[in-house]
Amino acid sequence: MGKIIDEDQIYLFNEGRYFYAYRSFGSHVADGGVHFTVWVPGARKVRVYGNFNDWRWDHELKPVGNSGIWTGFFTDVHEGDIYKYIIETDNGKTLEKSDPFAFYSEMRPSTASIVHTAKYEWSDSDWMKGRAVREGSGRPKNIYEVHLGSWKRHDASGTDGKDGFYTYSELAAELVDYVKEMGYTHMEILPVMEHPLDASWGYQVTGFYSPTSRYGKPEDLMHLIDCAHQSGISVILDWVPGHFCYDSHGLALFNGHYLYEKDMHPNWGTGKFDFGRPEVRSFLLSNANYWFGEFHADAMRVDGVSSMLYLNFGIDDPKQKKFNKYGDEGNLEAIEFLHELSDMVGSIHPGACLIAEESTAWPLVTYPPKNGGLGFNYKWDMGWMHDTLNYFSMDFPYRPGNHNLLTFSMMYAYSENFVLPFSHDEIVHGKASLIGKMPGDYWRKFAGLRLLMLYQMTHPGAKLNFMGNELAQWTEWHEYESVEWFLIDQFEAHRKHHDFVKALNKLYLNEKALWEVDHSWEGFSWIDANNGAQCVASYIRMGRNDEDNVYVVLNCEVNPYEEYRIGVDSLGTYYEIFNTDSEKFGGSGVVNTGMIEAEEVPYHGRDYSIVLRIPPLGATVLKRKKRKDAKELQKGSVQKGLRGRNGKPVLKAAEELHNKRKV
Repeated sequence: MGKIIDEDQIYLFNEGRYFYAYRSFGSHVADGGVHFTVWVPGARKVRVYGNFNDWRWDHELKPVGNSGIWTGFFTDVHEGDIYKYIIETDNGKTLEKSDPFAFYSEMRPSTASIVHTAKYEWSDSDWMKGRAVREGSGRPKNIYEVHLGSWKRHDASGTDGKDGFYTYSELAAELVDYVKEMGYTHMEILPVMEHPLDASWGYQVTGFYSPTSRYGKPEDLMHLIDCAHQSGISVILDWVPGHFCYDSHGLALFNGHYLYEKDMHPNWGTGKFDFGRPEVRSFLLSNANYWFGEFHADAMRVDGVSSMLYLNFGIDDPKQKKFNKYGDEGNLEAIEFLHELSDMVGSIHPGACLIAEESTAWPLVTYPPKNGGLGFNYKWDMGWMHDTLNYFSMDFPYRPGNHNLLTFSMMYAYSENFVLPFSHDEIVHGKASLIGKMPGDYWRKFAGLRLLMLYQMTHPGAKLNFMGNELAQWTEWHEYESVEWFLIDQFEAHRKHHDFVKALNKLYLNEKALWEVDHSWEGFSWIDANNGAQCVASYIRMGRNDEDNVYVVLNCEVNPYEEYRIGVDSLGTYYEIFNTDSEKFGGSGVVNTGMIEAEEVPYHGRDYSIVLRIPPLGATVLKRKKRKDAKELQKGSVQKGLRGRNGKPVLKAAEELHNKRKV
């Protein structure tokens, strides 16, 4: 019988630097039996029991020195057997626990772990080799966020215990094809780690290494991700290292005392991981490595980063507040953990990305640790999301006085590498669906939603939309029912909106200016940010080649403008490439069908201008026809960068630091 864990691995685990702990801990089939290894420091006895011994307490594990690790090997245990640990604590309690490193678990409400060796032959080697280039800067990132249990559902009697869930295999066929057909580049999946409560959406985890059995086996999830890669879709997994579910069979009080947890979350009733304990860091760092390495995740969106960073997150009573040695509220142990996470992912999985769901003004989230940053590649722009939804939810008479909500985001757009999220969190618990937030009558709601989505798509930053947004679904999202696919079959307005989103995604993919220079002022220039009186904003998105530039004009008012002048940088012929008011999308047809010649009429601080039609509660996107010769190219050359109203370049704050950000 060979050893499943050696002295070097134990040393690294106890030091917080064992990134492959899942290869040693948990249950592993080998040598004609099964090895069990679990970390329970201070325990008096640890046993494993299950269906293989009729749930008797006669399979004892042995301690490995003073490491806190217990291990055992049994020839009467086999692949597919179910088991738990029985832990006798130093305070006389007897605990029944699932395996923290279980690779597969029983379907809830059962909670036992399953001996399982995942066997899957991947077909995405070329994809994995090209990840560093594909996921880097200057590439399109349009994310479809999905909850696997409610994207589509079968009619279920409940007798099979599956509750109507689509399986990973079914999703591999239908979901991947849909994401590809709609033109998304990435698919973000709400947490698939095992969790006891459906209504937690996977954010209160009990099995960090165990893909939820709701939808099938671990190999089936691998197949789903593999199919996505073969279809050109990157996969982002949501990950929750900030806290864990406090159900008794999980990590809570694992040895009768706080072990994985340092304290309790004041708002959520969950355990907050102890980032200062080396073994906990090994557990979590190995877990990230597991999902990137064994499941080929392209990125992980780290949930609740703010709750990790602040010692007093959720604490209002001044008497209960804590401070670090520098006198501020930063959780130094969590910060160091994030640094280690960034370094590990960068060294082992080149091109893999970390995305922070961080809702405060914590600085330098997407800068490398060596430059004082946290080491993430992207950060959700919650400020943009809140300002934008506040503005678009506002009734029309109040918009002129709140124009800054539409434009303020460009004051900080390049301070981090941002993702612009319209996520699941914004369409639940009474917040209303996206179309439900829009003011006005039926037509204006759809027009407003089209305008909102085009604004998101043309604003700097990666894009994210939750499932159902593309249908203009009226009801809020519920995890227990399917997206309302019947809408596009039965109602013309919803079908046209669905067509609009598909066309908008195609526009984004086709126009390099919308993503090629997405994290620098070299990719954006205001034409006019200050026309709050008419609720109009206009800007240029710029690619590496001036001929790829696109001109965007938003009209957030209900009245059209038949002759609206905007400043442009050069003479030439301009033409419309997209209009949210097109009749094929359900609009009123205020579009620009012909060629538009620029005039030598200075406007908006620029030497030339064009006159065009602006749709009601809509937007138009234009391009300039390519020049035919070098002389004309030289005449109409555009100096890139941030411009004031006089069209001259201005200084860009923190440009030197910006160049050091991690992309």
